[in-house]
Amino acid sequence: MVHPLPFPDQVEWRVDAAPVDYPQALADMEARAAAIVTGDARERVWLLEHPPLYTAGTSADPAELIDPRFPVHDAGRGGRYTYHGPGQRIGYLNIDLAQRGKDVRNFVHHLEGWMIAALGDLGIAARRAEGRIGIWTDDPQGREAKIGALGIRVRRWVTLHGFSINVDPDLSHFGGIVPCGISDYPVTSIAALGANPSMAALDAALKAHFPAFLSRLARCGSGLEQCGSAR
Repeated sequence: MVHPLPFPDQVEWRVDAAPVDYPQALADMEARAAAIVTGDARERVWLLEHPPLYTAGTSADPAELIDPRFPVHDAGRGGRYTYHGPGQRIGYLNIDLAQRGKDVRNFVHHLEGWMIAALGDLGIAARRAEGRIGIWTDDPQGREAKIGALGIRVRRWVTLHGFSINVDPDLSHFGGIVPCGISDYPVTSIAALGANPSMAALDAALKAHFPAFLSRLARCGSGLEQCGSAR
């Protein structure tokens, strides 16, 4: 029997029930990252929801903002346009990679794996897709559809931003943008797939798999090729 790893004391796990305005969240996340660099704060995973909005990453193409029906915010992270809103779990990660291998590629790889593992606990067969950003699954019509997105920034080896997973958002809100620059595939959600659309259930799955995610960052060191056993 494999025993789960204990939750690490050096990481704060924060969950906000009320929606958080995007500028407020961004300022809080950046302040936390700066405090981690100076040794004045612990690393943090912050789970929250936002009011309806679009964010523009550093590679955003204005032509992919089809209908700016909601506020549009510059995110300062990698990637293109994304939607955030009620019914979507946002995870902002302030993780100190200076203590965990200094390898951004490994971090992204295992962040994807963490999301996939958590969705698996809810009965959703999620996966990566070669050449496409995000987390994917098959929708009820048998189409490959996106259920999760990720985009990060690293400043002085501390991560900012993180991921989103569609629990039960209004999927029509994605129609105002080309999500992450990918127009050929639909988006889906836990609810649309007929699984348990409980934010608390997803949060519990994320927390259960987080210690393993964190330990893989430390074990992988400086090369993704060292992480084959964790894929």
